[in-house]
Amino acid sequence: MAPLRPFTVNPVLTGIAIAYVNPDVALIADEALPRVEVGGEVFKWTEYPVHEAFTAPDTRVGRKGRVPEVEFSGTERDGSVETFGLQDGIPNSDIEAAKAQRDKGLSSYDPLAHATTWLSHLLRVDRETRVAAAVQNPDNYLPANVTNIVTAADRFDDANSDPEAILDAAFAAPLVFRPNTVTMSEAVWNVLRKHPQLVKSVKGTTTGAGKIARAEFIEYFEIKKLLIGAGYVNAARAGQPTDLRQIWGKDISLTYLDSLARPGTGGVTWGFSPSFGARIAGTIEDASIGLHGGQVVRVGEMIKEFVVAKAAGALIRNAIS
Repeated sequence: MAPLRPFTVNPVLTGIAIAYVNPDVALIADEALPRVEVGGEVFKWTEYPVHEAFTAPDTRVGRKGRVPEVEFSGTERDGSVETFGLQDGIPNSDIEAAKAQRDKGLSSYDPLAHATTWLSHLLRVDRETRVAAAVQNPDNYLPANVTNIVTAADRFDDANSDPEAILDAAFAAPLVFRPNTVTMSEAVWNVLRKHPQLVKSVKGTTTGAGKIARAEFIEYFEIKKLLIGAGYVNAARAGQPTDLRQIWGKDISLTYLDSLARPGTGGVTWGFSPSFGARIAGTIEDASIGLHGGQVVRVGEMIKEFVVAKAAGALIRNAIS
């Protein structure tokens, strides 16, 4: 029996919660760690040893001999999603006043829809920060696959550095699964795309002037996706002056992502985000809001970010100063 919840799901508000995308901010979390649906809040997934898929057994069979037999192993892991949500209380007097303005054709403002929109945006910003932290965490890669650029002269904002050589080495680091996705911040991309050495190589020029396009980078390095994170977050604590910073830092991540990989069916992918159900939105009546009561708009989702194959990725740290 489904539990009784004091929460009314509103299909109109849920539609806003699912569809909302801020066109001015490039949030890339759902591409960097793709969502995959799971059947419950708790689920299981299996981790398979890499060597079993690449060990060549003796497959010869004698005329009356037994066919060689192999056995596959796997470690069953427990997983569970986490619940994320935000809410905003709106007095009934505000809701009624806004409705009166709409009825007169004086305004299109709906405080419930407005709250849903911005709560959805804040949820996405929070997920973006979680995914960025996971993607740029060196602990989520094999130590041998992490390159830390220590010298300023080797960083990509130095015109005499060699970003192509560093990128080529990072692509070669995962021995089995060559990365098909490159992820970086807009700050790193704005430096990398103008690097004279890379411009010469990609465009075949001798001057190194100009910029390379995203499509040119994808074609030249033979990848499927180039993800540029341009989102911002306020890093200041409550009550402090606003401190806007880019969510994605100075690192470059190279990962092998398989969109078909699932916890239950297998497949190799650097990481994914199991989610249970879609993002929801709705209202709760709250008599304690103002003199005439009000409604609480709540938006939430159940999801968690997982890195499941450290060997399928590489990380370049401090690509720019």
